Amino acid sequence: MRVLHFYKTAFPDTMGGIEQLIHQIAVGCNKQGIQTDVLSLTADRAARTIEMDGYLAHRAPLDFQIASTGFSLSAFAKFTQLAKQADVIHYQFPWPFMDIVHFATRMHKPTLVTYQSDIIRQKHLLKLYRPLMNKFLGSVDRIVATSPNYLATSDTLHRFADKVSVIPIGLDRATYPQPQPERLRYWREKLAPRFFLFIGVLRYYKGLHILLQAALDTDYPIVIVGAGPIEGELKAQARKLGLHNIHFLGQVSDADKVALLTLCYGIVFPSHLRSEAFGISLLEGAMFGKPMISSEIGTGTTFINIGGETGLVVPPSDPVALRQAMRYLWDHPEQAALMGQRAAVRYAQHFTAGQMVQSYVALYRELAGR
Repeated sequence: MRVLHFYKTAFPDTMGGIEQLIHQIAVGCNKQGIQTDVLSLTADRAARTIEMDGYLAHRAPLDFQIASTGFSLSAFAKFTQLAKQADVIHYQFPWPFMDIVHFATRMHKPTLVTYQSDIIRQKHLLKLYRPLMNKFLGSVDRIVATSPNYLATSDTLHRFADKVSVIPIGLDRATYPQPQPERLRYWREKLAPRFFLFIGVLRYYKGLHILLQAALDTDYPIVIVGAGPIEGELKAQARKLGLHNIHFLGQVSDADKVALLTLCYGIVFPSHLRSEAFGISLLEGAMFGKPMISSEIGTGTTFINIGGETGLVVPPSDPVALRQAMRYLWDHPEQAALMGQRAAVRYAQHFTAGQMVQSYVALYRELAGR
C-alpha cells in the first residue's frame, strides 16, 4: 500500500505540530510496510525530494501566500504524479489551496482528512470559503477528529458526523533524544531549580499575553521556548510590565528541548482560542510526566489535561485564574508530582504513536479495500 500526505508545510522545512503528526504517521507506517510520500510547499526554489526516516518528502516551490494560505502552480502537476501512485490520499484541514488541488486534479482515489481546527480568525474570508469547504469535506471519504472534545464542540464536524472518526494524536518517546548530562547541567546553572515551561510557536491564539499578565507580582521563573510572529510584541509587553522572571529562549535544539522538559516543574499552556485544537507540546509535557495548566476551550487540550487529575484547567483569557493555578502547583509540590505521574499514565494509555498509527493503518486499509 502507498499513502500520499498533502499539506502546506512539512519536515524538514518547518517543525510545527501538524508537521510532527505527519512525520509520526509516516515513520510508523513505514515500519508496517506502508510506503509513504509527503508533498508540501517550500520557500526553497531549489528544493528536491529527500528521504526522511524511511519515507519520501517532496516539496513544491511556494509561489505566493494570501491570508496564510500558500499557493504553488507546480504543486498541481506534482500532486497528480504522486496521487496516481497512491492507494490513499491523506489531507490536513484547513488549507483552501488543498481543496482546489483536490477538485482540479480529479484523482478519484480514496481520501481522508484529519480535521485540525475550525477556521477561527478569518471570519470574513470564511464566508467566501465556506461553499468550497463544505464541498471538499463532503467529497472526502472519511474525516478524522483529533479528540472527542473537538468533535463535540465543532459545528462544522457536526454537519459531517456520519463519516467522522476520532483518532487522538500520538507521540513516540523513542524518537526523542535522551537528555544529555551536559545540557541538563547547563540549564540547571542558567535557570532556577524550579520553573514553568511553555513550548510552541508564538502565535496569537497561544495566550502568551495572558501568561505575561498572570506573571505580574510573582517570582515563578517562566521559560518560553519558541519563535513566531508575535515574539517582538510579547517581549515588549514583558518589558512594559517590568517582568524579570520571564526567559525567552527562542528556538532550541531537540537536545535542549528534552533537557528543559526533563528539568521543568510544570507545563503552562494558556491557549485561549479554538485555533488550538490539540496541543502537541502539552502532550509532550504529559509524556515527560509533568503537571499541566491549560484553559478550557472545548478542544483536545482538556482531553490531554484532565482538571484535578493530570493538572489544572482554568477559564480562557483569565490571568488571575492562571496565576492562582501556578501558585497552587508551586505551593503543593507533592500534589504537583502526583499529577505529573497521572499525566504520564494517561499518555501511555491514550496518546502513544503506536496507538495512533495502528488506527490510521486500519483506516487506510478500510478505504483502500473499497
